Amino acid sequence: MRQRLRQRTKSVKTTTKKSRRGTELQEFSLLCGNHSGCLYNSHSSVSLSYSHVSRSPVTRHLPLPGPCTCHQGSTILKDHLPKEQSEELKQRRAREFQQNKHRTTSVLSRLLFALPNSPLQYPIQGYTVQPLTSTVIPALGLHAEKRNSYKVVLSVSKGILTTDIPHQDATVKGSGENKLIIESSNLVLLNNLLAKVSYTSTVYHINTGDLATLQFENHEAVFPIAIKQPQIPVLYDIGTDISSHVTITTKTFLRYRELKVLLDSIRKFYNNIKVIIADDSLEPEPIHRENILHYLMPPAQGWFAGRNLAVSQVTTKYFLWVDDDFVFTEKTKIEKLVEVMEANPELDVVGGAVEENQFYFTLIYEEGEENEGGCLYRMSQGKFHSLPGYPQCFLANGVVNFFLARTDAVQKVGFDPKLQRVAHSEFFMDGLGSLLVASCSHVSIGHQPKTVDSQSSTYDKYRIPGENDEEFKLQLHFYKNNLKCIKYG
Repeated sequence: MRQRLRQRTKSVKTTTKKSRRGTELQEFSLLCGNHSGCLYNSHSSVSLSYSHVSRSPVTRHLPLPGPCTCHQGSTILKDHLPKEQSEELKQRRAREFQQNKHRTTSVLSRLLFALPNSPLQYPIQGYTVQPLTSTVIPALGLHAEKRNSYKVVLSVSKGILTTDIPHQDATVKGSGENKLIIESSNLVLLNNLLAKVSYTSTVYHINTGDLATLQFENHEAVFPIAIKQPQIPVLYDIGTDISSHVTITTKTFLRYRELKVLLDSIRKFYNNIKVIIADDSLEPEPIHRENILHYLMPPAQGWFAGRNLAVSQVTTKYFLWVDDDFVFTEKTKIEKLVEVMEANPELDVVGGAVEENQFYFTLIYEEGEENEGGCLYRMSQGKFHSLPGYPQCFLANGVVNFFLARTDAVQKVGFDPKLQRVAHSEFFMDGLGSLLVASCSHVSIGHQPKTVDSQSSTYDKYRIPGENDEEFKLQLHFYKNNLKCIKYG
């Protein structure tokens, strides 16, 4: 193999400058294929012999995003800010966004390019250490041709490096510091010392990282070190029946007649399953039924506040969200949704159908320039590919109000209680990138016909958002979600 590589190098060196560059591109393509982690440098000569390469690895931060493009028909959110507060809101949002970046990004966001033909061996992925804990760096090594002496330098910025006490034929400088120098005339001995190098972070942090630099002569490599506090698993004893798997949750307001129909339909198919009701009615009515938890809220706290309360009391692995005017039918098979979730443990939410109709959407989000914010497009009936093993299900970003969800995943995202009236898509917007969502057509629930009574007008007054509510929602997207524009399609 080495002989063939040398022959290829010799052939490259005999070409003209123009043809040499074409050959370099061909060599680069052969070495890197279509991988985006390789970088081509047209000013470097192609040489596959270790002794002739003079390159440093390229380390770059992810490029700062430029202004995003608003989809046609988008609402420009800054136009809905109160004029007298506009500049102050923009400045406050910019400060808050910087704090958010500080919390959610680290040095491990930097792009690292592994250049070809290096004699250095090192871990490129998966090296994770606990904070303040000494951990051996795996796979460190040097593969070089014969020399009178070998010298390797390893340096870090957020920790210290140590290795064994060296043999008399080797020297080690900087043990216990952030720069370690190992030198020996014996390559085997040097590699033995490299194999015992340990890294210890010096500052406690639960989720950060460091970049280590490994150097030999004019060769340099950079590799990531993830520093993470391990999380204690939280497991649910799901038992053997559906009642130990799932809790049904709902929110009610002034609709006790519909709520009682829903509860009767649940008990027709599921005798013992627990139901949690969050109730912010103006004049609450008592509900006394077995395995029903009825939580009373201050009046008219709103849709998402009620969702938060209900979900916060769930103790099972999953909860099924239903509206208070839904009705269980022969096709409301909770077990089938649980089957999908159990077979695909990466999933967080699985929606069904209401009256045989599915509502789902995808979210097209472009991060955008920092000060202006991002662009968001909610595309109704947008979806991705089908779920492996379940052709009746497909991945999306949001689903209808009838869904089964992983309790701990949803609790981490939460429902913004500032949204009191019409709100649903906003939960999935907040969960974009955190929640893996699917929609299935083979499980459905019924919807009760709309009734008109003495409380209907009062209910509509609270349920139907006014102009002020809509303006508030747009202002919330501007500040909280750092958006420039939004479109509902």
